[in-house]
Amino acid sequence: MNNFTYYAPTKVFFGKGVNDSVGNFMREQNAQKVLLLYGGGSVKRSGLLDKLTEQLRSAGIEYTLLGGVEPNPKVGFVRDAAKLCKEQGVDFILAVGGGSVIDTAKCASFSAACDADPWDIITMKVPAEKRIPVAVVLTIAAAGSEMSNSQVISNPDIMVKQGLTSDFSRPVAAFMDPEITYTVSKYQTGCGIVDIMMHTMERYYTSGDTGTYLTDRIAQALLLSVKEAGAVAVEHPEDYDARATLMWASSLSHNGLTNCGKNYSGLVVHKLEHGLSGVFDNVAHGAGLSVIYPAWAKYVYKYDIPKFSSMAYNVWGISKDTEPSKAALDGVDAMRQYFASIGMPVTLHELGVYPDSFEKIADVITSGGAKSVASYIPLTKDVIMEIFHIAE
Repeated sequence: MNNFTYYAPTKVFFGKGVNDSVGNFMREQNAQKVLLLYGGGSVKRSGLLDKLTEQLRSAGIEYTLLGGVEPNPKVGFVRDAAKLCKEQGVDFILAVGGGSVIDTAKCASFSAACDADPWDIITMKVPAEKRIPVAVVLTIAAAGSEMSNSQVISNPDIMVKQGLTSDFSRPVAAFMDPEITYTVSKYQTGCGIVDIMMHTMERYYTSGDTGTYLTDRIAQALLLSVKEAGAVAVEHPEDYDARATLMWASSLSHNGLTNCGKNYSGLVVHKLEHGLSGVFDNVAHGAGLSVIYPAWAKYVYKYDIPKFSSMAYNVWGISKDTEPSKAALDGVDAMRQYFASIGMPVTLHELGVYPDSFEKIADVITSGGAKSVASYIPLTKDVIMEIFHIAE
């Protein structure tokens, strides 16, 4: 097991009714002017936005509202949010939503505090050395951004979706009430399940690990729990225990726990999906992952039969009498079948993406073939196109 530093400073308020304490928490943080950032109209229709603004008023805290964050959050919107923070003297950002809203809040907090363009922050032309504190009211179990050290922003002008990793990105607090997720659609619930699984599996499948049995077992237990809870949640959306399992798994999958002691160097398949949804902005992140991940796994499984077969036996229900190399591949097929069973696409065709676009996407990922994505083997432009053809 490698040396590691585990840092998870986000204070979590989890369970029924925890959102009622947001105002008190913000007052304890001595917030004076809050930007309440959200996405679409669901937080209004549900009454959540009104409840939060009433809490802020009761706590004597001024606030300003900004809605309209889109999936695959855009750098232009981040610029608007950062500008508003500076104009209004915002000293705290409250992100009400899922990964797109939280990532927008994180990037705007850096941009405003550092007085720099957000794309310069994302591309590390300007170091992210200062921020406005961010707290989260989570409304969907998916991205894990509520406890993670990362953020991902899209720049549609150049069709690039890029992330920034910094421990300074971690929110100071996350309010997580599973009942809020009852109204999340079956499709978005499925997208969230896939994203949680991918955050976990992309840390599990790392080469050269030794002595990481405990960390890998934590990952498998998390995945098995998500698999079982996900099947329940898509059919019974108001099952509290299933929704609670998914919401807590969302955080644990992406807060660093499942890469402790491992040779983790980043989310490999996420990089491929970012290229896909960078070019095809209509593709939901989880949907893109559900298509690309099994194809990637089919391409690389032979380089790590022990891990792929262990996953097959312990998570995907493949008989332990099955020879390891066959079990590994059977496990990938079982994963793909599970994604389909929860309503997720499993082919690029289902996403409206066809072979005539593969080279364009691969060029975005590899900067025209100039670089590769690190995995069990380097994923060059040609290899990435082969993986896309498997997913076709």
